[in-house]
Parts: sequence; C-alpha cells; structure tokens
Amino acid sequence: MDPSLWALIVSSFVSSTLLPGNSEIVLVAVLKAGSAAPAAAVAVATIGNTLGGLTTYGIGRLLPSRIPEGAAIARVRRYGVAALLFSWLPIVGDALCAAAGWLRLNAVGCTLAMAAGKAARYAVIAQAVALF
Repeated sequence: MDPSLWALIVSSFVSSTLLPGNSEIVLVAVLKAGSAAPAAAVAVATIGNTLGGLTTYGIGRLLPSRIPEGAAIARVRRYGVAALLFSWLPIVGDALCAAAGWLRLNAVGCTLAMAAGKAARYAVIAQAVALF
C-alpha cells in the first residue's frame, strides 16, 4: 500500500477516537497529490475511521452500567443504530459510538451505520476536491 494511504488510515483511525485528528486534511492532501485513486482513498479513510469508531464503541461497552445517562445515550436509545449514521460528526460522533457500546447495541448494525455515514462524508470531500 502507498505510504500516503498508510498516513490516511492512521489519521482516520485517530480522528475517530477520543483523540484529535485531521483525517479530512490528510484525505485532501492524498487526493491533491494524486498518489492514490479517489475511490481507494475514500475506502481507506472510511475503514480507518470506522475502526476508530468501533474502538470507541468497545470502550463504551467497558464503562460501568451505573453512569449518568447523557444526551448521547438518550439519542442512541431513541434512534438506535441509525444514530450512528452521524458518528462522523466531531465530538458528538465519539459520544454516539461510546453510547452505542454502553447500550450494547448490535455490533454489526453499528459497524454498518458508522461505515455508511463516514463513507458518505469522505465521498463528499473527495467530490469537492475533484470539483476544485
């Protein structure tokens, strides 16, 4: 795999955990440099970001069951797996992933919803880069 794609997957993973990251900036740089096909770059970013979201989901599963329920838990309780379509949002997305784990939502459904939302975001970014 191209070194720029390794940088992209690492950045995407870190961006989707509780740590700060710049996966969008790295994706734009990879696309502008032409070092990878846009579809490959979007796929790599989506995989890395989804794996980061699943890490946060796993951390949520480890949290004690007697914690105060916050807004993220209330939203995930109300909308279920579909709430994870918004797991790409900064700060809020991490909380949604952790809440889904805490609520013990189906991991496969969570993975699919996370991946769909994150892929859509990266595809929009790639399309914007192609237009400009």
